[in-house]
Amino acid sequence: MNDFYYRKVDAYNLAKSLAILIYSLLQRFPDYERYAMSDQIRRAAISVPSNIAEGLGRFSLKERIRFLDIANGSLTEVTCQMEIAHDLGYITDEEYVQVDALASRVSMTLYGLKRSLIEKIDKHSITTNNLE
Repeated sequence: MNDFYYRKVDAYNLAKSLAILIYSLLQRFPDYERYAMSDQIRRAAISVPSNIAEGLGRFSLKERIRFLDIANGSLTEVTCQMEIAHDLGYITDEEYVQVDALASRVSMTLYGLKRSLIEKIDKHSITTNNLE
């Protein structure tokens, strides 16, 4: 069951936790938001861990980075929409702080993961250039 590398990555596990938290909060949104804001937030929230997993399943480091960028964009979308949900009174101050703190952790780990992949590309580039 642990054959997939992404399951061992902090960014993925934090993003999955965020998606689960978001799903639980969306259950209390007003019915009239079910097919509007709730649906959009749900898609963005599930996109974060999904793009991390898909990116880490790629062999190309550049493709991995591209999917991490997509995940980060979805994360930004989630934080924006949850801020609006908070302003509309759909979630409490405490819930918003919880979402925002977890989203910040996801963002920091995504950045660290992306930076490490860029360093691998740079090291490979230096090594390749030295061989020529």
